[in-house]
Amino acid sequence: MSGPLRGYRVVDVTAMISGPLATMTLADQGAEVIKVENPAGGDFTRSAANRRNGFAASFLNNNRSKRSLAVDLKAPEGLAVLRRLVTGADAFVQNFRPGVAERMGLGEPALRELNPGLVYASISGFGFHGPYAARPVYDPLVQALSGLASVQGGSDAARPQLVRTILPDKLTGMTAAQAITAALLERERSGEGQHVRVSMLGAVLAFLWGSDMGSQTFVGDERPQAEAASFIDLIYATADGYISVAVQTDREWEALIRALDRPAWRDDPRFRTPALRQENIDARLELTQEALYERSAADWLERLEAEGVPCAPVLSRSEVVHHPQVRANALVLEHEHPHAGSLRQAAPPAAFSRTPAGIHRAAPALGADSEALLAELGYDAGERRRLYDAGVVTGGTAPS
Repeated sequence: MSGPLRGYRVVDVTAMISGPLATMTLADQGAEVIKVENPAGGDFTRSAANRRNGFAASFLNNNRSKRSLAVDLKAPEGLAVLRRLVTGADAFVQNFRPGVAERMGLGEPALRELNPGLVYASISGFGFHGPYAARPVYDPLVQALSGLASVQGGSDAARPQLVRTILPDKLTGMTAAQAITAALLERERSGEGQHVRVSMLGAVLAFLWGSDMGSQTFVGDERPQAEAASFIDLIYATADGYISVAVQTDREWEALIRALDRPAWRDDPRFRTPALRQENIDARLELTQEALYERSAADWLERLEAEGVPCAPVLSRSEVVHHPQVRANALVLEHEHPHAGSLRQAAPPAAFSRTPAGIHRAAPALGADSEALLAELGYDAGERRRLYDAGVVTGGTAPS
């Protein structure tokens, strides 16, 4: 196994999307990630729709490069297995609601007694304190509470809209992966572990602030969001399809004027500076849309590219995977899964020149590595047999 995190062991008791995506990122980067699941079905995403040969696409796309241990953590013997596993781990990741891990005997203080250098990571929905902390959380609820739905709607006065992908879940996973890696790096310097906490709400607010919360930045001089955003997006209809065009600088604005053959815009007082073009954004975008109706998408892209205007085609999901830019950068990979067959998945997004990340193993069947992991933890054949016979551990090939 290669990757910059080779040699680190991560115990993963997360489920759904945010936690599994975080740990898959670490696994693709070389960490040994052991996914601990309930023998009674495992991660909920295993039962999701869009399946082949018993494997759901959602599970496959968030759990590759991992090993699976199916153990009943409600049984004392099962909890003992996990505690032994944690003793030799570098990181432990959980996304139970606040307080649940402690009730299970898996809270940070309890596990730190076993492993003082452990990086303990907790992922929550609304955060770890406050009136919403213990509430059940799904992605749309975070989009609502964080203001993301209002941003997507265009202004406070418009109807809020959900982003049609589970952005908070996935953004939280990426944030958690970075934070865990940072804590591991700090441990190399100090020799001490620590508790890393990431909430979906906090991750989305931090994500929004850089570009969408300028109206709330100056204390005492807040702006109504209706005045700070356009009601028009940057997807334009052409004579036969859609393209995206975005201009910021004076040079790009001049290039757009040439490409669209609209010289009168050059002298329009509404558009003479970047600040004026932003203040009159709706008028500017409406005029741009009127012009783009006149030609086909291919014609416009050719003209816009020739003038140096930032632009791109609007692709469907089936078109993206075959686009030459995606292919040239190997952003989508195909590999064989032993049960689900040939799969197409996104490549790890970060490329490392000396220690390449990659798909190190297929997403595991439930408990596929249970027997091997028990043996690695020092359980002899008789002990392993008793755990299997009691139903505490399942999966893999039980000892004879």
